[in-house]
Amino acid sequence: MTSSLVIKVVIVALLALVIVSLFQALFVMLKGGDGTTRMSKHLGRRLAFSVAVMALLLVLLATGAITPNPRPY
Repeated sequence: MTSSLVIKVVIVALLALVIVSLFQALFVMLKGGDGTTRMSKHLGRRLAFSVAVMALLLVLLATGAITPNPRPY
């Protein structure tokens, strides 16, 4: 596997974890009851995964592993 493919797979996996964690918090919220601690745990995980994605993208941009599109239009 090439390094760019590995990078893309890692980013997609982290984004999938963000969505899964968001839906887990949704199910806890819809269930009701005293699930505030569990819901905040899932939302905290979502925030951590989102920060990980942003940090990974910034590191990859800084090292030159990925390059932004020079002409986005």
